[in-house]
Amino acid sequence: MSSFFKILKNHLAIKRGSIKPTQILIMGFASMILIGAILLTLPIASASGNSTDFITTLFTATSAVCVTGLVVVDTATYWSAFGQTIIIILVQIGGLGFMSIATLLFLIARKKISFKERQVISESLNTKQLGGIVKYTKSLILFTLLVELIGAIFLSTRFIPEFGIGKGISMSVFHAISAFCNAGFDIIGEFRSFTPYLNDVIINLTLGFLIIIGGLGFSVISDIYEIRKFKRFSMHTKMVLFISGFLILFGTVLILLFEYNNPNTLKDLPWHGKIIAAWFQSVTPRTAGFNTMQLNTLTNASIFITIILMFIGGSPGSTAGGVKTTTIGAVILTVRSVLKGDSQTEVFKRNIPFNVIKKALSIITIAVFIICVGIILLSVTEQAPFIDIVFEVFSAFGTVGLSLGLTPDLSMIGRVIIMVIMFIGRLGPLTIAIAINEIQATNDSDRLKYPKGNILVG
Repeated sequence: MSSFFKILKNHLAIKRGSIKPTQILIMGFASMILIGAILLTLPIASASGNSTDFITTLFTATSAVCVTGLVVVDTATYWSAFGQTIIIILVQIGGLGFMSIATLLFLIARKKISFKERQVISESLNTKQLGGIVKYTKSLILFTLLVELIGAIFLSTRFIPEFGIGKGISMSVFHAISAFCNAGFDIIGEFRSFTPYLNDVIINLTLGFLIIIGGLGFSVISDIYEIRKFKRFSMHTKMVLFISGFLILFGTVLILLFEYNNPNTLKDLPWHGKIIAAWFQSVTPRTAGFNTMQLNTLTNASIFITIILMFIGGSPGSTAGGVKTTTIGAVILTVRSVLKGDSQTEVFKRNIPFNVIKKALSIITIAVFIICVGIILLSVTEQAPFIDIVFEVFSAFGTVGLSLGLTPDLSMIGRVIIMVIMFIGRLGPLTIAIAINEIQATNDSDRLKYPKGNILVG
């Protein structure tokens, strides 16, 4: 066992003067993807008993570790129980972050965690705190397992009567983990996701709340649990709760409005069914990837709303992807301050620092650039409607997993492009934020300063 942890430490290169934390994070996630892809190539991983080609397994492993949910083969029918187990383990690792899992292994083996390792753990969880970071990680893991267990119990009340005890429990656990980690993998079968349960209140509410809790971020959950009064919450928690609540309500109302008379989606449902279905379709793009309505039957307006929600995603430090709620919030509040003529960006009687605004603008700009490049490349490599390509790229970058049906038909080059976008989407915003922090840590007095100039904009 001790030799295993020596190998793990050497692999992570967590030593004084070693590679940067951002590189450790990238290599860690890449290693998990590679290991998962190799395991999925084994004949035992497929239902047919045959070995699967490496590009298919690499795509599946990338989608799992990046908690996306885009699949080129049906998870329920193509993979065996062993293959599905590998996938959901990769999802759990991707959702928690491989450094959280490494921390758990070190704690189990009672190995001391160095200051450098604590720095990497802190950055992998997108939090600035170092004091108590190990305790924080332990609490995060225990909270995750508890919420997933509760979710699985609720789901089992539907799946056990339908599929029997054994399969019902396994489906409940699989989907509880997938929902909390905002992964979007399902084992319902035939690429249907949860469309057979469009009107099922228990399944919709259970999955929806797992997705929401997983997308808030553990720091927000911790704030809510320990403080319990909105006025005393941190500014970050207040922004996350306000923006998340607004987006869910915004999406629900608009989708209900746009799909109300659509015979392919909500028209024939009772009132409670319409509201539940619209609510779930508003929750899942941020960034879970489940769907209870056939996405290619949605109106163009609903598809556009879904794209917006996929781009925004969840909140920092959560299992969700996207550019994050607080990033969008900071930019919108800055625009508001400009329109009002204010010199500062304020919210909840607090001033948002200028360096945070610069980070937010940088993240959104780079995200838009990556998405545009992805759309252009797929437009060249794929013979598909443009809206399908746009939707696919936004879904991949936001690590959502929703698709209008393009994913299984992607060419070999198209699969590679989507894999790269999923990987960037999972690590990009975090890596960018860390890189900006490192740049800003440079001593301004050591840099050459030029006189101010002026340009016209707008």
